[in-house]
Amino acid sequence: MTAEELKPEKILKLSGGYWETCTLHAGVKLDVFTIIGKDHLKGEDVADKLKGDKRGVKMLLNALSAIDLLVKKEDIYSNTPLSLAFLSKDSSRYMGHIILHHHNLIESWSRLDMAVRSGRSVRHRATHTDEEERENFLMGMFNLAMNLAPVLVQKVDLSGRRNLLDLGGGPGTYAIHFCMNNPSLKATVYDLPTTRPFAEKTIAKFKLQNRIDFKDVDYLKEDIKGVYDVVWLSQILHGEGPENCRNIITKAVSALEPGGMILVHDFILNDSMDGPLFPALFSLNMLLGTPSGQSYSEKQIREMLSDAGVREIRRIFFESPNDSGIITGIV
Repeated sequence: MTAEELKPEKILKLSGGYWETCTLHAGVKLDVFTIIGKDHLKGEDVADKLKGDKRGVKMLLNALSAIDLLVKKEDIYSNTPLSLAFLSKDSSRYMGHIILHHHNLIESWSRLDMAVRSGRSVRHRATHTDEEERENFLMGMFNLAMNLAPVLVQKVDLSGRRNLLDLGGGPGTYAIHFCMNNPSLKATVYDLPTTRPFAEKTIAKFKLQNRIDFKDVDYLKEDIKGVYDVVWLSQILHGEGPENCRNIITKAVSALEPGGMILVHDFILNDSMDGPLFPALFSLNMLLGTPSGQSYSEKQIREMLSDAGVREIRRIFFESPNDSGIITGIV
């Protein structure tokens, strides 16, 4: 690296990057993008609608314009196409819930040094009283999956498969899209009882009650009942340590009939564990929020599957905004 290249800009940008993050979070929390919608509004009008201080609101609107989430002409503000698509509640593609979930994580990320030093979680676990946090998490996961699932299911050939188990499937978003893409497929979503109302509402919205059912199961403590020819494990391994991951995979494999397929979808690290960036950062997020969770490398997942008797293991690549991937095999 030359002296000309040796500049502090990258470090300063990394250090102060949370300023932009907090500006976005404030815009979503105050519902600025929904208030503006398809209109072109003066700063004073936006302030009146959200009952805010005119000076503070204009500062926020100007900052949102500076980071290209709003367009300002004279004193008139409007949404960009990106903001209108993902930050307005009037859009079916609204991503505000996952943004608010990220906002709820900020406090624990500010104590990352403590978690690294102790090796222990520093994030409080959401309880039944944290309804807003739980809703943001569930709806955030649902919105992310709704954007990704239509692309992902096209990459997985389930022709001839009849019964899919969506283990830890939450609202059943992937089960829904797999069934929509495979007319002869039926599915069962396994998850905690607290998830049932949200899952049943979502499944009913797509009119798939006759093809997708929900079972109350703590898959870490309980065995899987029934026999399936596909098991889908999406974004559940990273919440657990290696021992629990092996137990989950063993249980999943035991529920498959001969020739059955297992699919592991997660944020997958390279084998040297130092990239891609999002899985590496997400591993720290699991350090902050779980007793033993982490991101796993492709090699580690392959070894877990192989040890459970899975063969013909391969990686399915697809375009993902957060470097998730699928590793699949046959039993």
